[in-house]
Amino acid sequence: MDQRAEDEKYMRMALREAERAFDEGEIPIGCVIVKDGTVIGRGHNQVEMLKDATAHAEILSIGTASGKLENWRLDGATLYVTLEPCPMCAGAILNSRIARVVYGSPDTRFGGCGTTVDVISGNALKRDVKVEGGLLADECLGLLKAFFQKMRLEKGDSGNKGDVGPKAS
Repeated sequence: MDQRAEDEKYMRMALREAERAFDEGEIPIGCVIVKDGTVIGRGHNQVEMLKDATAHAEILSIGTASGKLENWRLDGATLYVTLEPCPMCAGAILNSRIARVVYGSPDTRFGGCGTTVDVISGNALKRDVKVEGGLLADECLGLLKAFFQKMRLEKGDSGNKGDVGPKAS
């Protein structure tokens, strides 16, 4: 299997994790970590369920992978995630020694791998982490958009930020 096909296979697994988050009412971000052709970690956002600001898909996946390997060093592993990692997650990626990050949609608000800030390139730890973005980006972004649209509808917010109705005198 060529690299592109393999990357898509694992990103689809990450998308399934994101769908689990969606079903649980969490922001739909999913992550899968692969080493030597084997999935060693997977997870999805559980911030609301765990009441923990650090319960991002990447952090939970890194914890699972480290547990499976019984080692915090994830040298040679690739992390697949549906949304560009935030700075916190990018720091965890560096600390866990993950070799490669493949993400779906860029995060224009909190992206920590180059879109907003770049925690990875030229890092103080001198770790070489390859970052590739945009894999299945439309599908990844579509799931996020659907989630936030659903949340707005549940709250009775049409998403229309314009003035509506009569003005108060």
